[in-house]
Amino acid sequence: MSASVPSSGFSRRTLLRAIGAGSAVIAAPALLTACSGDAGDSSVGNKGTKLAPWPTYTPITKGPKPDLPGTTEGVQDGFLNYPSDTFQATNDKPGDGSTVHVMAVTYGTAPSPYENNKFWQAVQGALGVKIKFSAVPVADFPKKIATVMAGDDLPDILDIGGIASFPREAEFVKKKMADLSEFLSGDAAKDYPHLANIPTYAWEGMGRISGKIYGVPVARPAFGDTLFINADMYKAAGYQDGGSADNFIQSAIKASNSKRFALGAYTGSNPFGFKTHAIQHGTPNLWEFKDGKMADMYGHEGFKESLEFLVRLHKGKAFHPDSTSLSVPDLNTQYFNGTVGGVVDGFLALQPNLRDSKGAFEVAAAMPYDAGAGQHAMRNRGCFGYTVLKKAPKKRIEMLLRVLDFLASPFGSKEFELLEYGVEGTHFERDKDNNPILTELGITETKALPFGRICDAPPVLYLPGFAEAARANHEWQKKTVPLLKRNDQWGLQSATFTSKGASLDQIVADGVTAIVTGRQKVSDWDAIYSKWQQSGGRKAAEEFAEERSALDK
Repeated sequence: MSASVPSSGFSRRTLLRAIGAGSAVIAAPALLTACSGDAGDSSVGNKGTKLAPWPTYTPITKGPKPDLPGTTEGVQDGFLNYPSDTFQATNDKPGDGSTVHVMAVTYGTAPSPYENNKFWQAVQGALGVKIKFSAVPVADFPKKIATVMAGDDLPDILDIGGIASFPREAEFVKKKMADLSEFLSGDAAKDYPHLANIPTYAWEGMGRISGKIYGVPVARPAFGDTLFINADMYKAAGYQDGGSADNFIQSAIKASNSKRFALGAYTGSNPFGFKTHAIQHGTPNLWEFKDGKMADMYGHEGFKESLEFLVRLHKGKAFHPDSTSLSVPDLNTQYFNGTVGGVVDGFLALQPNLRDSKGAFEVAAAMPYDAGAGQHAMRNRGCFGYTVLKKAPKKRIEMLLRVLDFLASPFGSKEFELLEYGVEGTHFERDKDNNPILTELGITETKALPFGRICDAPPVLYLPGFAEAARANHEWQKKTVPLLKRNDQWGLQSATFTSKGASLDQIVADGVTAIVTGRQKVSDWDAIYSKWQQSGGRKAAEEFAEERSALDK
C-alpha cells in the first residue's frame, strides 16, 4: 500500500507510499515519447564473472548521538527530537554548473516550475548544477520507464523505482548506463563518503549485473511490509499482539460490522497484503535457497494455509468490501477516519500514519501472529530501488556521483536538513523541541520534488512530536529483528525473471484475488501455481539457483 503525503514535520524520506494520480514531467517531455530499440545484451548474470567488491563500508563518525541506539542487525538509531548540533557534511558544491537531467518516480503532485519554486532553487544552488527534473507519478512509472528503456534519449540520473521488476531491466542498465565499479568498488568509494556510509546489505540487495556495480541503492530499513493497526479497535475486540492466528481472525471479525472493518486493502500487486500473511504461515520471503535449489513462496505448503486464513477473514467480513478496487488515497482516508482498522504498508508509513490519524487512535505496528509455524516477518531488500547514471566521460561520472553523495548526506547534517525540510523561515519553523515544522509552502514544495528517491541516507527512527511512539517502535524493532526472513533472490540475476517477472506477478495477484473473494476455491491454487511455473517461474528458480550456487563457491 501507499499513503498520503506527509506535512508538518514530515517530508521526502517518508514518501514511500503512492498517493495515486497527478504529477508531471518537468522540462523534458520528449524523454517519455514513444521510441524503439533493442533492450540489450541478455548476459546479465553474475555466474562465471569476476565480482567487483562492494564499497568498503565506512560509517560516518561525526554527528549527533541517538537517544535510542540501534544495532548492526537492523534496529534503527532512534532520535526523540531533532538534533541541535547539526554539522556541515560537505565542504564544496558537488556540481560543475552544467545541466543535469533527472528522472524519478514521485508519490506527490506536480512540482511548481523552477522559477516559482524556492525549494528547487535552494537545492539546485547547493548542488551547483542546473536540475531538469522529470517527476513521474507512480501509477505511470512502469509505462514511462519502459519507453525510456526502449529509446536513446536518456536522463543523466535515472531512478529505477523499486516498485516492480521491469522487463529486461538489467539488460537495459548494462547496455546503456554507466559501469560504476571503478568509482565505487572497495576503497574507491571513500571518495564519496556518504555513499560509503550506505550499509553493505543495501548494496547486496541491489545486486550486481555481470559482476559489476551499475547503480547506487536508495537505502531503506531492514523491515519490509508491516501490518499497521488501529490498536484501540483491535484491543477492544480481544486482540493479543503476537498471539495466535485464530486470535487474530476472531478479533478481526469481532471488530468488524457493517460500518467498520478490521482490515482494508488496495488494488495492486499485493492484494489483501497476502505476502505478509504468507510469511507468517512459514513460507519463504518470496524465494529461499536451500539444498542447492531455490524454493518459492507460492509452492510452500504454508501458502495455501495463508489463503485459507484470508478466505476466513473475507467470509467473516473483516475486510472492507471494496478492498479489490480501493485506490491508495481512498484506503488512507478509510484508515485515518476509523472505518478501516488495519492496513499492510511499507515500514516507513509509520510516520505519516501517526500524523494523519491526528491522535484519534493508537497507531501501532503489529507483531507477527503465530499460525503454527512460529513467528516470522518480512525483511526488506535494504533499498527501495536504485539509481543509475547515463554513460559519460569519467570526469562527468565523478561529478554526478558527487551529486548523489550530497543527496545521501546523513541525518543531523545541514545538507540533510535542506533536502528534507527546505529553507528555515521559508519552508519550515522550529517547535520548542527544535523539531522542524513545515510551513504551507514547505508542505507544497518539498513533497513534490522527490530528491530522496534519487539517493538517500540510511534512515533513522525519528518521529517528531511522537516521542512515545518512537520508544514503542524501537522496542517493536528489537523484538522483530530476530524474526525477519530474507529473500534469497536479492542480488541475483535471471534472464527469465528479468523478462517475465511482471507477468508472473500478475498471475499470482489475479489468482489470490479470485480465491480470497470466493470466485475460486483454495484447492484451485494448485492449477494457478502450475501455470505460474510453466509461464517462467520454474525456469527462473533454476536460474537463480545456478547463479547462487556459483557465487557460493
